[in-house]
Amino acid sequence: MNTVGVQQAISTLPEIIKSTIDNCEETVIVSDSGSVVLIDQREWDNISETLRLFHDKKSLKALIEGHEVRDKGLIPTSITTEEAFYDLQTEYSKKCK
Repeated sequence: MNTVGVQQAISTLPEIIKSTIDNCEETVIVSDSGSVVLIDQREWDNISETLRLFHDKKSLKALIEGHEVRDKGLIPTSITTEEAFYDLQTEYSKKCK
């Protein structure tokens, strides 16, 4: 993880963005007001999706059960992605309309 001051970030933002993406590394920008973390968009999407899954108790339960089945050397029964995440897609669609 890289850390830079706000003044350095202002003067080198394009380079900081490129480095963050190219190196798959977070960059912390610190100021007197606090700090922010700059990460690659794909990484943020992954983190956001993981948090959504952990927040949804039904999805989390299914995820844990799937791992338990795999840990026993079995193959879990599967459904389509649309079936698995129907409730999330519906909520998202309602919010975005």
